[in-house]
Amino acid sequence: MCSAVSELFFFLVLQFIKPKIPEFGMSSLVQSTEFYSSIRTSALVSPSGFHAEQSQRVSHGTDGKFVSSEDETWPFLLRFQVSSFGMCLGVNSQAILWKTLAIVPSMKFLHVSLTVNFILWCISLALTSTLFLIYILKIIYHFEAVRREYHHPIRINFFFTPWLACLFLALGVPPSITENLHAALWYALMAPILCLELKIYGQWIYGGCCRLSKGANPTSHLSVVGNFIGALLGASMGLKEGAIFFFAVGLAHYSVLFITLFQRLPTNDPLPKELHPVFFLFVVPPSVACIAWAKIQGHFDYVSRVSYFIALFLYVCLAVRIKLFRGYRFSLAWWAYTFPLTGAPIATIWYSNEVENVLTRTLSVALSSISTFALTAVFVSTFIHGFVLHDLFPNDIPIGRTDHMKRSKSSKKLSHLKSLIFSL
Repeated sequence: MCSAVSELFFFLVLQFIKPKIPEFGMSSLVQSTEFYSSIRTSALVSPSGFHAEQSQRVSHGTDGKFVSSEDETWPFLLRFQVSSFGMCLGVNSQAILWKTLAIVPSMKFLHVSLTVNFILWCISLALTSTLFLIYILKIIYHFEAVRREYHHPIRINFFFTPWLACLFLALGVPPSITENLHAALWYALMAPILCLELKIYGQWIYGGCCRLSKGANPTSHLSVVGNFIGALLGASMGLKEGAIFFFAVGLAHYSVLFITLFQRLPTNDPLPKELHPVFFLFVVPPSVACIAWAKIQGHFDYVSRVSYFIALFLYVCLAVRIKLFRGYRFSLAWWAYTFPLTGAPIATIWYSNEVENVLTRTLSVALSSISTFALTAVFVSTFIHGFVLHDLFPNDIPIGRTDHMKRSKSSKKLSHLKSLIFSL
């Protein structure tokens, strides 16, 4: 009886003093295979844990791995990932590109109509609204899946993408709809971005399991580029101080991220081949930063030119490494090509407006053509895999740790507690 009392005492103590670790299993997150495969695949949580009793926790040595059925196709909402908003970034930025081609004086020789911008913007609005609705439904019906996605040190970067898509919609709005957006829109869109930055940048500062040196990868650029896009939109609305604030925040943290990624510390594992398209995200921050600073200053000065040349060099540096970006099957990661390949020509167009000659014009047209071709190819591939082959959103096994597991663990503890009490 004494031993039973002692065991009961220690059991209760451990329940109150043990550290509160996120339920998705931090020990498994430090393993690079699960670390990156969680953003390589498309779903989050096994339906077996949400709706059935099939999932089990199997121990392999000292690390436990959650095993769930891979044969069944999970419900669509569980397979829909927040990184799907990358499609919005590609399409929405294309609307901005064609708007820029139509309004920038140096591109007048192309005689681009604003009708193209209007059509693309309407498509962008419909796509963004649809994905927002789907993810809201996921929040309502599978909140645990969203919570695990949010607390994941890699996937949290993709929570910026819905708000970046909205910023792009504001930047690409056709002049026929409005030419002056209300300043309240800027504050509404930048508030969630600021909240996310306070969380992520705080983790970078305080370290721990989510420190930058451990989890830095090209998708981390998504947590930085929002500052420059927000600065660009704010400057376009005449909100100069707010634009400078976010530009400064973005510049400081982009410098840290850029150096960390280039160092390739031993704690950074190489990206799987399927995620190689995200390397093009290197081009995005300097591309947007040069336009944002030009908008703040009122002209494309030397600071903007330095940022633009950095973006152009990174663009060429990645483009010449063709072998790095071939030999793997299509996935949503391919949308990482579209956004950077559109940001570079937009920056080039504004640069050609400041330095107007045949070379800058030719470069603007060439990069714009590449961007449009890339978007078309990825869009067609997405349509085929989504509506014909039906393999665009496969099951996501590595993040298949469900709230059922949480309930199961709680029920086991309760059963153990009852057995101890009855043994008295």
